[in-house]
Amino acid sequence: MSAWISMISDEDADSHLKATLDLARTPHGTVDNVMRVHSLRPNTMKGHVILYRACLHDEANKVPMWFQEVISSYVSTLNTCPYSYANHWSNARHLIDDAARADKIEAALEAHRPQDAFDSAHLAALTYAEKLTLSPGTMVDSDVAALKDTGWEDGEILEINQIVGYFNYANRLLNGLGVTTDGDVVGYYSSD
Repeated sequence: MSAWISMISDEDADSHLKATLDLARTPHGTVDNVMRVHSLRPNTMKGHVILYRACLHDEANKVPMWFQEVISSYVSTLNTCPYSYANHWSNARHLIDDAARADKIEAALEAHRPQDAFDSAHLAALTYAEKLTLSPGTMVDSDVAALKDTGWEDGEILEINQIVGYFNYANRLLNGLGVTTDGDVVGYYSSD
């Protein structure tokens, strides 16, 4: 466990925290530091888990999972959040399942030049994500119109918006408390 504030272990958790930790467990059976950092306030952990799963792991979502992970990775790169980037780029790479394509996308994201790897609808979504991350107060209706013009439907636009908003929240949580991946299982199916 690694953060600038204390985190309560499973062994030292009271019954309320134990129940919340169980809710936050990954498919690996662990609780990643992104969730455990809430252990001093279990209700924020519970809210975080529910929001995360609704944004990225809801079966009703229509944005392809690999692209959800690309958006997550791009926002995390823009925010210089190594924790989220390590987890979500690993997930994206796994889901892309093409090393050359993944290398090209990763280089584009790291250079903040998504146009080097994407066009049309995917590029419009990443352009929206960048503006919403870096200049949220300058958003205008034409930013959403640009998504619609490339084929994104309103529900998908909401999904993109929620992923961007969630990662801006999570990146600030992680960076602001010095949370690292030490002790986490990094990669596919991580909880952040």
